[in-house]
Amino acid sequence: MRHVHFPAQRVAGAAPEFVGSARRHGDKARWYRPAAVAADFFGAALPVGLVFDAAQQVRPLYCALAAAVAWTGVQALRRRYTARALGESRGVLPVVHDWLILIGVLAVARVVTEEATPRLSALGALLPALLITVACHKLTYRHLSAARREAQVVSRVLVVGEPDAAEDVIAHLSARTDHPYVVVGVVPVGSGALSSGVPVAARLDEAMPEASAGDSAAVLGAVASHHADLVLVAPGVRITGERLRRVAWALHDAGLELAVFPGLVEVSVKRLETLSAGGLAVLRIAPPVSRGMQTLLKSVLDRVGAAVGLLLLAPVFLGIVLAIRLDSRGPAFYRQQRIGRDGVPFVMWKFRTMVTDADARKAELSGANENDGLMFKMRRDPRVTRVGRLLRRTSLDELPQLVNVLTVDMSLVGPRPPLPEEVARYDEVELRRLTVRPGMTGLWQISGRSDLSWDETIQLDLQYVDNWSFTSDVDVMGRTLRAVVDGRGAY
Repeated sequence: MRHVHFPAQRVAGAAPEFVGSARRHGDKARWYRPAAVAADFFGAALPVGLVFDAAQQVRPLYCALAAAVAWTGVQALRRRYTARALGESRGVLPVVHDWLILIGVLAVARVVTEEATPRLSALGALLPALLITVACHKLTYRHLSAARREAQVVSRVLVVGEPDAAEDVIAHLSARTDHPYVVVGVVPVGSGALSSGVPVAARLDEAMPEASAGDSAAVLGAVASHHADLVLVAPGVRITGERLRRVAWALHDAGLELAVFPGLVEVSVKRLETLSAGGLAVLRIAPPVSRGMQTLLKSVLDRVGAAVGLLLLAPVFLGIVLAIRLDSRGPAFYRQQRIGRDGVPFVMWKFRTMVTDADARKAELSGANENDGLMFKMRRDPRVTRVGRLLRRTSLDELPQLVNVLTVDMSLVGPRPPLPEEVARYDEVELRRLTVRPGMTGLWQISGRSDLSWDETIQLDLQYVDNWSFTSDVDVMGRTLRAVVDGRGAY
């Protein structure tokens, strides 16, 4: 999720013959579907067959085939093999959800057929199916992401809207690579200059013409001339509901897709619900989760996880303390005041990774700050010790924060805990990140850490605050291990 320039932006302004070479959304690699089906089928059949044969089950082959058919059937019914779903990011939790459905289906079948294999053996035999499906999904996702970085396998989008709104949508899409959309043209509504470099395919009048066919003809002509797959309408006062409806009629009659951007940014689709009130299409936005069973589960996970972590990692703590003391003079632990939930300050614990006078030397290094916002970050900070570089690279310096989690100052997952001087300069938007407890890890850590810009860090924190769920915490913790091993942005 780092702020990079999407090559698709260059495609938007390229010559038509180059633009036409970009592979569309439905043109994903042909091996995606057979690879997914084969992985699901054999990932379920082989382990079940081997385990049931070892358990001397009477019909291991039939059980293996039943498990394979059930697993691929669940995936098919959940529409995991459609062109739109193959290779797209959906994380581990949806696969776990599908796997639990499989367990339920086979449990019923087990009762009906009176199959007598021990339950734990049967459950263990089905676990490889989950792991293999996740691995196959990761493979196709990486391949698809690499293709999209080269502006391949994309949906060609025509943006319609007032100049400022259209420019905002284009800028947002061009700065991200985690989506299939490439803007190939824009149809501004009303006068106004555009600076994105995207070709202006047509221009609509500010007021809806009496003969509304003018809008439809202009948009259809722009779609045809730029070979667009999708028309994306940005909100604006000049785009009335009646005007949008007539354009939608024309596009749908021509077999083309229309999407409307409601002006919301970083709102999870789980919080959105479409309703109809007296013929009006209404988009309901559920409030963020702030109480109930999910918050209770988060609290339990934090306390139990921190206590177990401190117990199991005690030998690691001892080894790190010895390494720090042998490497440089000074205490092994470092305490620093941070700002927690609702602006309440607390003392955060870390292993010391810098020389003892690091805070006093910060002012003289201010000109070397590599972060574009309120944080201070240097890729090669001279204050960091030799052991400190290793601890930062592996994120082991963060482990003492388990004490802060146990004392309820922090959570296992949450926004980055800010410094008081940072919070003193926060605006109203940035202050919203303080409505939840800060975390040891979060979206900022699995998305690049120090490589992120200040705006991207705030955006990720607000995304977490507004869209939090217990399952999202579990997903972040699972992805944190990979981020720690990768080490990107850790310095």
